[in-house]
Amino acid sequence: MRVFATSFAVVLFFFTAGASQAAAVFDFPNPPGPYKVGLQVVHQYDKARAWRGEIDPVSGQRNEGETARPVQTLVWYPATGLGKPLVYGDYLRLIGSEDDFTRSAQAAEKVADSVVRRAYLSESGPVQGQAALAGAMRARLDAAAAKGRFPVVIYAPSISAPAMENADLCEYLASHGYIVLASPSIGTRAREMASDLEGAETQAADIAFLIRHAHGLPNADVRRLAVAGYSWGGLANVLAAAKDRRIKALVGLDGSVRAYPELLAEAKYVTPLTIRVPMLYVAGRPASIEQLAARKKAVSGFLDDIRYADLYKLTMHPMEHFAFSSTYLRFASDGMFNQYPRAEVNRAHGWTAEYVLRFLDAYLKRDAAAKAWLDAPPSSHGMPAHAVTMEARPAAAAPAGREELAAELARHGFEHVHTAYAAMRTRDKTFSLRESELNDWGYQLLNRGEPQQAIHIFKLATFLYADSANAYDSLADACEQAGDTAAAIENYRRSLQLDPGNKNAEARLGVLDPHRKT
Repeated sequence: MRVFATSFAVVLFFFTAGASQAAAVFDFPNPPGPYKVGLQVVHQYDKARAWRGEIDPVSGQRNEGETARPVQTLVWYPATGLGKPLVYGDYLRLIGSEDDFTRSAQAAEKVADSVVRRAYLSESGPVQGQAALAGAMRARLDAAAAKGRFPVVIYAPSISAPAMENADLCEYLASHGYIVLASPSIGTRAREMASDLEGAETQAADIAFLIRHAHGLPNADVRRLAVAGYSWGGLANVLAAAKDRRIKALVGLDGSVRAYPELLAEAKYVTPLTIRVPMLYVAGRPASIEQLAARKKAVSGFLDDIRYADLYKLTMHPMEHFAFSSTYLRFASDGMFNQYPRAEVNRAHGWTAEYVLRFLDAYLKRDAAAKAWLDAPPSSHGMPAHAVTMEARPAAAAPAGREELAAELARHGFEHVHTAYAAMRTRDKTFSLRESELNDWGYQLLNRGEPQQAIHIFKLATFLYADSANAYDSLADACEQAGDTAAAIENYRRSLQLDPGNKNAEARLGVLDPHRKT
């Protein structure tokens, strides 16, 4: 891992000298929070994942050097000291090295120049584009970090997009006391991301890598962790949360969790009922029936089927999909704003950022005022009802599970396991524990040196599975380890009655009760 050391020069290398200057068409509308913002850029590899093969599929040349997956890591953080000021063009320079850290400064600049001209300036034109590139940003490179411990937000960009795609939102959150990390959306084996399950899981693995990196940041409080994703990133974050319970909140910015029901079905390990953390989903203007039909895909009901998590589904009617990225708003031509004027779309972008902040404050900082703000209708915040609508749905009680039972026993004692189990069955008729699960639980307690607790779990197993020789054998084992020889003999005998071929019970009785009649 190395911190990106190439200096940021406040020059615009994309334009020839003498290009005309114009006012920027987008300025992030929300005022900053109490903190200054620092930015660190780290070039590091995920050594656990290969990326390059032996042959470069573009040049046909043999790859030399590092073949592990490159993860260009941007970290925004609350700061106090001064650092190098940045303009938006400085962020776009990072595109030149995001998939190859060995490029020279000149080669990286050439790559960035090509991408920016092709992807952005072709839409905006040179005058609007130059104004966007020259726009001052809030972050300062390598500024001194503020003291304290701050919640962590991972930002996952849209498909194949650079890490700085929503730099304004990331800076905004950092100014309000969050550490925000992002990396580019890069494919499994090449720069471009594929829109299949492998691609989505690759980006989910990048999220996991950034979480690991956050654990090494001295001011990061990773116990308070959220993942926000735009478009494709708003599918990858859901996959990541399904595998990592440390993620405590999800934000979807017109996320693709609604657009790819077939990938969710293929994943199998994530369903609406497995979502157990609060989610804010901000959608753009709804598509018409004709537009939905043209997609030739099943309409997803994923969000509507979420039951066991607080869900806030916010619709920003002035915004189309592109408008959730401040990069695209900077370079969008007038022709892209076909129903709402640019000023209204920019304002709605700011409202979206405020909702993200309030949501994170409510669930990561446990801010009661932010939760009350979130629960109030958008019109109470000065947002017109025709422009912003909210559907909020609180979580239903989740089905009972072993963790809940274990927590109940930790509070009141394992001797109450029968009563606690019966109470949970009364509340949820579908709740059950497999015999193998109880057996595993009991032996984990034995391995921890807690035979009395294990006895109570094994007794529940013999109650629920009264014909199981193995349940009585395990109970006898626990009684023996607890020093209760009489109970151990009794339960080994019962196990043998149920299974005369139980060699373990036969052997233990030979030791504990050598004079017994066979």
